[in-house]
Amino acid sequence: MLKLFKYLKPYTWQIILIVSLVTIQSILNLYLPDLMSDIVNKGVVRGNVPYIWRTGGKMLLVALFGIAAAILASFLSAKTSMSFGKNLRDKIFNKVENFSLHEIDKFSTASLITRTTNDVTQVQQAVFMIFRMVVRAPVMAVGGIIMAVSKDTKLTMILLVSVPVLLLGIFFIAKKALPMFKSLQRKIDRLNLVLRENLTGVRVIRAFGKEGVEKKRFNEANFDLTETALKVNRFVALIFPLMLVVMNFTTIAVIWFGAKRIDSNALQIGDLMAVIQYIMQIMFSFVMMSVIFVLLPRASASAERINEVLKVEPEIKEPDNPVIPERKGIVEFRNVTFRYPGAKEPAISNVSFKTQPGKTTAIIGNTGSGKTTILNLIMRFYDVESGEVLVDDVNVKNISQKELRNRIGYAPQKVSLFSGTIAENIRFEREEITESDILRAAEIAQVMEFAQKMPDGLDSKISQGGTNLSGGQKQRISIARAIAGKNDIYIFDDTFSALDFKTDAKVRRALKEYTKDATVIIVSQRVATIMDADQIIVLKDGKVKGIGTHKELMKTCQVYREIVFSQLSEEEIA
Repeated sequence: MLKLFKYLKPYTWQIILIVSLVTIQSILNLYLPDLMSDIVNKGVVRGNVPYIWRTGGKMLLVALFGIAAAILASFLSAKTSMSFGKNLRDKIFNKVENFSLHEIDKFSTASLITRTTNDVTQVQQAVFMIFRMVVRAPVMAVGGIIMAVSKDTKLTMILLVSVPVLLLGIFFIAKKALPMFKSLQRKIDRLNLVLRENLTGVRVIRAFGKEGVEKKRFNEANFDLTETALKVNRFVALIFPLMLVVMNFTTIAVIWFGAKRIDSNALQIGDLMAVIQYIMQIMFSFVMMSVIFVLLPRASASAERINEVLKVEPEIKEPDNPVIPERKGIVEFRNVTFRYPGAKEPAISNVSFKTQPGKTTAIIGNTGSGKTTILNLIMRFYDVESGEVLVDDVNVKNISQKELRNRIGYAPQKVSLFSGTIAENIRFEREEITESDILRAAEIAQVMEFAQKMPDGLDSKISQGGTNLSGGQKQRISIARAIAGKNDIYIFDDTFSALDFKTDAKVRRALKEYTKDATVIIVSQRVATIMDADQIIVLKDGKVKGIGTHKELMKTCQVYREIVFSQLSEEEIA
């Protein structure tokens, strides 16, 4: 957890002020029993009423100052800890934004969500309690011991027995609780994963009638979390009975031995009352420490999980001296081999090809042949194992990621739409895209065909994940988003699969005119979609089996012929 404290550096002055206020509050609280002792010894016992009023007024003033310091310290502590939590969430989010797809998969989406929300909350709460208690507890403990000793040294010796017992109990419980809290956070990850899968896959679950199975799976994860939480809380709950037992026996011992010392005229009544108050303050300081020991194990487990994210060095690194190549729209693969982390076999092997501006390159092949992998490498979502990927004659590793992706209009295989309007999804927060650009992209992608039938046209709202749209409508919005910007390279990853043949033909016809000067790369399972491409790359099991036009491949590539014959009739082929 100490590693995260460096993010508190911007709040140095606030922390100094909090520590000062808490120290002042603690000192004022320690002064009150001394004043009370004087009231009893010099006022009540002697019947000196004016002295009682004067000292009582002083006590009231000290108490008011202590309350003011406590309120201000609490306000600053809350504000600082909340700001710290906000900055920590920002750090995690920005870090995750720069992760490669492999790094995101390694942590899992559900775990990253938990770490950004629940784990940060645990650390944030612990920081707040540290501000309020870590300074106050030692000041009250040490100050209380000094003040109690000043009243009666022998009576204070009782603490030599009670404090070690208390510390040993707290240490034992805290030591046992830490691994339990780590387990608890993992159980929260598991519950989030199951819940997320249920919400995103609700249509599939209902279609197969597996609501009962999923309910059972959720109940198991929920029960597991509940059992672990109960086990931890039962164990931690032992601290407070232990505190009460020790405090009560200490109070009894102080009164017992104090009464004997009063009887022998070695101690005044007021001093006994003050010693009891100081011992209660000392014990209360250990209560505060025990609260910290309850919170710290869970916060430490959460901090460890946060640090795991923050310490990751992204695999995809920005070049030290990025190159800005001349905008041409050329993409080239030179003997590229790539395997996904943990995979035994490469996803693609020794792949080489080159695209040209104004030309359309299509990639076709069986499932798992490496089509999407090639696009991921162009976008530099992963780095190659060997070989080179070049964009405009420069290795993509030497181009900044922002510069590289600003050159590419990308429509992914899995459409991702965001809550907002159709127009907002097409613009996607790109300020350079005008209203006319959105309208043109919508017309080319045939979005206007269905948007005009909606109440607000392009300003019609899209529900989360686009659940109020069909698959074909979502794909058309995705295509419009890809072409709304003026790019040199356009990549379409099987983005025509949900379109009917008529709409597919309209979109491709409009795209051909719009992208006539750019490089277009299309991945498709449909032969009809890519037959007119200037260059077709045929993949099988991660290897290039043929490159050429449709006519050339029909003569030279057996794999391509098999794909064509499986989809088209002889009349369509002719």
